Amino acid sequence: MSEGESRSIKRSSSAVDRGDGPGDRQSGNGADIKKEFRKTWRDWLADLLPIEPTDRPELLEMLKDASERRLFDKEALNIIHGALAVSDMRARDIMIPRSQVVTVELDSRVEEFLPTVIESTHSRFPVIGDDMDDLKGILHAKDMLKLLLLNDWDDFDIKDYIRPTIVVPESKRLNDLLQEFRETRNHMALVIDEYGSVAGVVTIEDVLEQIVGDIEDEHDVDDDSFIKQLDRHSYTVKATTPIEEFNEYFDTKFVGRDLDTIGGIVVKAFGYLPQREETIHIAPFDIRVINADSRRVRLLHLTRA
Repeated sequence: MSEGESRSIKRSSSAVDRGDGPGDRQSGNGADIKKEFRKTWRDWLADLLPIEPTDRPELLEMLKDASERRLFDKEALNIIHGALAVSDMRARDIMIPRSQVVTVELDSRVEEFLPTVIESTHSRFPVIGDDMDDLKGILHAKDMLKLLLLNDWDDFDIKDYIRPTIVVPESKRLNDLLQEFRETRNHMALVIDEYGSVAGVVTIEDVLEQIVGDIEDEHDVDDDSFIKQLDRHSYTVKATTPIEEFNEYFDTKFVGRDLDTIGGIVVKAFGYLPQREETIHIAPFDIRVINADSRRVRLLHLTRA
């Protein structure tokens, strides 16, 4: 064997030892594919957006451009808008105000509160003592179903059915609240103000709606919660509120002509699709956009000027 042939054999042997052969190259490709599947959403987003954005408006503009290039659909873009929005929204922005919360009193009998449970169609009810600030826990409607099979309710004690709840401040960020819902497996939280009084309640559905839009169920057909009064002068209003209903509630005389909702009135007044936190005065209100996505305004905060 010549010296050249010997060196050639050694090089081939070394290549096999290093895994440079054809079979090993295929194994390497398989490992690369597995790495692709292990990518985080940040890695995916970095691949999608070749230039790193420097602020949120630039990020949203790049995502909009990616959607227009059909890298993902409009609905996915709207969900991203919503997910980014909840990081800045607070519990006070979407809570059901204290005055609209349906409660059950601690010392009430089954026959006294059961009609309220059935009529309201809610699934969870704060249980209170002397008043709304004397919170005892949460009553789940599903826990009451088995009572309907009993002929005698004399031994019923509501304390045996109360579940604990979480209490959060009005300033709680929605993304943190959603994480707390997941960790505690609760679906409702009591919202308290700076003085420790109950200001309202917020549910996991309320938070999720800010990400994916309204979640319609069989009880939403007659839903009258388009408008929620937060205090004497301020309100949260869904942009989908019909103009007629808005006028009736506030005793105003807005006319939409070819528009049907208060959101349409606001967008027309801006002259473009406003982004979150943009404000405008439409007498007699100062209006702030709380939530909006790439196609529409979702939620407004109104203050009587």
